[in-house]
Amino acid sequence: MDIHKILKTGESETVEFKSAFGKEVIISLAAFANTRGGKVIVGVDNNGRPTDIRVGPETEQRYLNEIKLATYPQILPHITLLDIDGKDVLVFEIHEYPVKPVACRNRYYKRVKNSNHLLSLDEIVDLQQQSLNISYDAYPLEQSLKSLDTGLMEKFLEKARSTGRINLQDDLFTNLTKLKLIQNGRPTLAAILLFGNHGYSIHIGRFKGPDTILDDLLIKDPLMTGLDAAMLFIKKHINLSFHFDGSLQRKERWQYPLPALRELLLNAAVHREYKSASDIVIKIFDHRIIFTSPGRLYGDLTLDDLHGDDYVSAIRNRLLADAFYLMGEIEKYGTGFVRIRKWLKEEYPEIRMEMREKGDFFQIELISVPSHGDAEGPDMPEGLYEKLPERLPENLSDLQQNILNRMQHDPAVTYVQLAQITGKSRESIRKNIDRLRKRGMIRRIGPARGGHWQITAGD
Repeated sequence: MDIHKILKTGESETVEFKSAFGKEVIISLAAFANTRGGKVIVGVDNNGRPTDIRVGPETEQRYLNEIKLATYPQILPHITLLDIDGKDVLVFEIHEYPVKPVACRNRYYKRVKNSNHLLSLDEIVDLQQQSLNISYDAYPLEQSLKSLDTGLMEKFLEKARSTGRINLQDDLFTNLTKLKLIQNGRPTLAAILLFGNHGYSIHIGRFKGPDTILDDLLIKDPLMTGLDAAMLFIKKHINLSFHFDGSLQRKERWQYPLPALRELLLNAAVHREYKSASDIVIKIFDHRIIFTSPGRLYGDLTLDDLHGDDYVSAIRNRLLADAFYLMGEIEKYGTGFVRIRKWLKEEYPEIRMEMREKGDFFQIELISVPSHGDAEGPDMPEGLYEKLPERLPENLSDLQQNILNRMQHDPAVTYVQLAQITGKSRESIRKNIDRLRKRGMIRRIGPARGGHWQITAGD
């Protein structure tokens, strides 16, 4: 332990400075035990400079006794006595406690950045469930098994069999009991969410502006069908264009990668907080789409963790996660955001992803940034993408195909940008655009500034 480096760095999520031992020291230790562990350094001021505390032969044992009496379950930190500049300093170190939450005088705390915060009732329940490895969606409900849709249950088991991820029996209810979706003859919350009338909603809207709604849909269906309905609505309201990669056949390109959208939709449904009655809300704008789901990140997972590839996923609703894993919808726990970043990097570099926690909600936003730099971009006329030719003439040069591809991807692209993208001179770009226009393959809609290109059938 490099105490001088710790004192120089200052207080953090895992380090607290105290000038003397007291109630606040025990609160910090309880908060560390409920979070990721940490050190309380007693005998230094807020700047990490040693103060003058007195440590006698019985001091450490007395402090330990006070900590044990004030906490439940009782915690026992490791204490180290150090001499810094001729002054005594005590370091109390506690690891994350396996049985949570730890209370300090019947109050529960967590560590957030460099301060302690009281836990809410929901957070206390979550910590208890994590400690006991209990999933919220595993609670049996009072509803009858007859309330479950038999067709959806059979469809689920058929998909699970097809992936080969589990061996199943012939009997429907035996299989669902084996998977813990039915317990003691009653459906769990997960079973109701998947196959029944659960009362939760996915609300999707297509917006032209912050207050202008063009279309919306409220989905209350079982998740087995509700997620498909949500994807259909999303696909209806995002752009579908076509590009040319050198071959004669055009290829589809959605505004956002569909696997990433499906992953975000699954994340919202599987990891949301079902103790909250709030809806999952999806807002689709011209050049961005926002997924908002009830509940902040679960367990010790942080926004910083999600930006790395080695984060450990904390699962709030394990039965739901297991069900979608068995159907092949989830490839592996804790890899969803890794795959999304890969899709964006390799296939959609113009898309930026932002993640945030807002109040008691988790929000993910995909932002489509047109290459001309305008994040909101001009609105393109309806039907633009339906006018593309099925096949291109065979005698187009590589540069001309590249120009067509870029114009399709970004109809507002300029001569300067085409020159930068292709590495050709502006004069070469101008000559090839003139040739394409003479062949009737492209035309300019609107003025030079503020207009856009349209690809036509040509020849």
